[in-house]
Amino acid sequence: MRFETLPEWLQWQEELHFTKVDPGLTRIGHVWSRLGGTSNLPFTVVTVAGTNGKGSSVAMLSSILREAGYNVGTYTSPHLLEYNERICLNSIPCNDELICKSFDRIDIARNEISLTYFEFATLAAVDIFCEQKIDIAILEVGMGGRLDATNLFDCNIALITPISLDHMNWLGTNREQIGAEKAGIICRGAPVVSTESLPPQSILDHAKTLKAPLYHAERDYKYVKDKDCWHWSSEQSDKNNVSLPRLVGNYQLQNAAAVLQVIELLNSEKGYAVSDQHINQGLESVKLAGRFQRIAGDIEQIFDVTHNQKGAENLAKLLAEIPCEGRTIAVLAMLKDKDPRAVIKELKLSIDNWYVAGLGGNRGMSGAALAAVLAETIPKSKIVQKEQVIEAYKTALKNAMKGDRVLVLGSFQTVEAVMKSRLT
Repeated sequence: MRFETLPEWLQWQEELHFTKVDPGLTRIGHVWSRLGGTSNLPFTVVTVAGTNGKGSSVAMLSSILREAGYNVGTYTSPHLLEYNERICLNSIPCNDELICKSFDRIDIARNEISLTYFEFATLAAVDIFCEQKIDIAILEVGMGGRLDATNLFDCNIALITPISLDHMNWLGTNREQIGAEKAGIICRGAPVVSTESLPPQSILDHAKTLKAPLYHAERDYKYVKDKDCWHWSSEQSDKNNVSLPRLVGNYQLQNAAAVLQVIELLNSEKGYAVSDQHINQGLESVKLAGRFQRIAGDIEQIFDVTHNQKGAENLAKLLAEIPCEGRTIAVLAMLKDKDPRAVIKELKLSIDNWYVAGLGGNRGMSGAALAAVLAETIPKSKIVQKEQVIEAYKTALKNAMKGDRVLVLGSFQTVEAVMKSRLT
């Protein structure tokens, strides 16, 4: 084995390929073939693409299926605290030994072929799922869909969550172009579920070309919120008094409704036996760190990985739905390939004071650059700039008073830094 520990493997993978992002399926396809694999996997595959709501959808679908007794593998990215979170078996992160053994098999098979960090992870996830003989895998697309490493594998059902502007350097500058990239996960003849009531036309067109039955909100399935529950219906069934998802936010019903359509397709087309009771239990027990995760106290703390305009719009609604007695104080750090102006635009009326910091690495935006963007629309008296996220966080907490809340947002890296600091 090239390395004995997971950190050694990951550090090596970071520098193995000449670029961190290299869309395309040729190299990873050759390696998977050498491992003896094909595009058709020996278990059901649900692939999830989209801009916002992927993680929530994966978490809810996995939780429901586990309640129904199925062995579920999930592959998500990025991780929040530990790499192992990316590859889970029944919501339990795989241990270092299992991942390292898979990395070794991949390393031997690849020989001279260079792989990116994400490609290594994708192959390891599916390799482990095959070894562990799971019933169903839920694969979250990292970026786009058409050329994403997860698209090497044929899916039985494609789930496409809301499309908005993100990764525009890679995917396109409008919803139609981005939708076309996301639609790349659709497989010929396999059903596709859209979370949106008005999905981009590019998704509709691609599904039609591939003769893939498409189900989208308000046309093929509908949902309505009640006081303490919600109701879901399609042409085939009605589900009344469904439990509200444990995940916070009314917008989570949009994700949950699409998940229920996926469940209906698994039952009707793949012979699954997921009952209404399983659905309720799964929605009631679902957990997902870093999505409006609240820590109670005299000064409430909220952790949210929001980093694009639609996510910020949803976050602003949540902050309005759950007001606090005092001020809302933001700790913000972002990657430079994101659009801070769009995030700030959605949140500027929700935030009283801003503490900004820089993120390290080639993709990290400096605190000075972020503060300059904030100063375009926010009074400088409300902005405090620090070099490091932890410094900004600690200063925000020090200056907060009872009844205030501190909101940490802007990136997985931002939330990760603060969460890890709380554990030490």
